[in-house]
Parts: sequence; C-alpha cells; structure tokens
Amino acid sequence: MVESVPTTYPSRVEIVLDRAEWSERARAHAARLAPYIDPHLARREDGVRHPVHDFLFTYYSQRPNRLLRWHPGFGVGLAEAEEYAGLKGYVDAPVTVSPTYVASQRPLIETLHRLLSATLARPAHLGCFGLHEWAMVHRLDEDEVRHRGWPLRLGGAATDEVVASHRIACSHFDAFRFFTPTARPLNTLSPGRDDRADFEQPGCLHAGMDLYKHAFRLSPMISSDLVADCFELAWDIRILDMRAAPYDLTGIRLDPSGEAWTPVRIETAAGKQEYVDAQARFAERAAPLRGRLIEDCERLIATSP
Repeated sequence: MVESVPTTYPSRVEIVLDRAEWSERARAHAARLAPYIDPHLARREDGVRHPVHDFLFTYYSQRPNRLLRWHPGFGVGLAEAEEYAGLKGYVDAPVTVSPTYVASQRPLIETLHRLLSATLARPAHLGCFGLHEWAMVHRLDEDEVRHRGWPLRLGGAATDEVVASHRIACSHFDAFRFFTPTARPLNTLSPGRDDRADFEQPGCLHAGMDLYKHAFRLSPMISSDLVADCFELAWDIRILDMRAAPYDLTGIRLDPSGEAWTPVRIETAAGKQEYVDAQARFAERAAPLRGRLIEDCERLIATSP
C-alpha cells in the first residue's frame, strides 16, 4: 500500500511506497526479465554466443544485474529501503532519487528530449528493407564479417549484388558507421554522430531498439517498468533485424519459447513486403513508448533548475 507523505519529506516526493509494495514490484520486474537474462548469463558462463539475443547485452552498456534492479522513478519514495540508500542518484529520508541528481543530468535529459521529439514528429520511412546489415558485409570475405560463425545466406557475390542493386537510405548513424568502406558511398544519407536529431525517423529499426538505451540512461530517474517495456520492444525488433540480415542462421532459436528462425528474404518482392509490414507494426508499437520517454524528460526538466 502507499503511505501518506509526512510533511518532513522533501517536497519533490509525491508518494512513498511501503516495503511490501515496492518489494513486490521489484520481484515482478525481475521475474519479467529473467527469461531473457538467465539464458544469456548461462551462455556467457559456457562461452557460447547467440548472434541475435546477446546483442542487447553486448552492444548496449547496461549490465544484466542493473537491468534486473527495479527503480520507481523520480518523485517516489521507498520506505525501509536500506539497499537502495547507497545507490547512485539516491538520497535517504525517505529513500528516493535526489533532485540534485536530476539537476546534474539535465544536459542528458535535454539532449534525449530533442532527439526523441524530433524523431516522433517525422513520418515513418519504411523503404530501407534492413539493408544496413547487408552494407556491413559488402565486399568482405566471410572470415571478416562480424558474425563469422554464420555463413552468408546467398554467398558473398550475391550478397554484394543485393547491396549494389538497391537504393540504400540508412538514417541511423550507429548503423551507418558500421558500413564497409565500399558501402558507405552507396548510402543516400550521411548521418553523423552529432546530428542524430536531424536524421532519425520512427520507421528505423535501430531507432526503435535505441529506445531501450535512452530509457536505461534515464535510470533511476524513470520507472523501470518503462525500461522493461523498451527492452522487450528492442528484443523483438532485433529478431526482425537479423531475420532480414544476410546471414544463414538455420537452427537458431529466436525467443524464450523456442520459436525457430526463418529468414525474411528482402531480396524478393514478398520478403520486402513482409519486412515493411513488420517494420510498420514496430513503428506503431514504439510511438507510445517514445511519447512516454518524452513526457518523462519534460517532467524531469520541469523539476530541475
């Protein structure tokens, strides 16, 4: 249950959760994410790599133990929460995210707010067909590609022909920067590290996956429920990202229930339509999460000097 807020508590604390309430929320959060995290940790222990599911834990910087920890977000106090008192961003009496910490993060919050708002305001472009992954292996020998344990589905020459015969319009810098030197000039856009807000658009799979990155960078100032929502979206997007990639991942299992991998053959008309349909669904699913992150950024900006 929620306790009443004594007048001695800082004015920024809107509610205080008693230990039973916040402990249950923390337990539910960890249970929600365990089916994703536990297999990754087991693979890591055994030295086994998964080309799809390890991505969210290796490419992004959030460690699994931090993802498992639930945070209520700024404005919520936790009663009898000594285990939170020493965490970064928290203060005691009651245990809560400090307004001083929020103020210290204002540059990050404002940067993310600009990026998220600019992206949300644009129409979704659905014609890229996931060619960024193909451009990352253009004219490479198979022992040079990132996922060297998995052969190219069409072989090297046919993969290069797919790249050469399509218009490539990648708007996401963190995908574009991995293009091979021969593929970079083929991109019709030139996104840079410092002009992301000028290029990112809501149909981009990587922009959708990055909602998870933006969310955990805002931790512990936002609720971990939103972080988990963004993580699950990123997980599902990554599956499409690699199903449409040039690799032959035969035998890979793509989700905790054991669904088997099948390729999205973007080199065909049917595959392109399958990709566009899935891409549109992800853009629709990402929109409210992006909106919630924008609202959280605005709330945090309003509470810091």
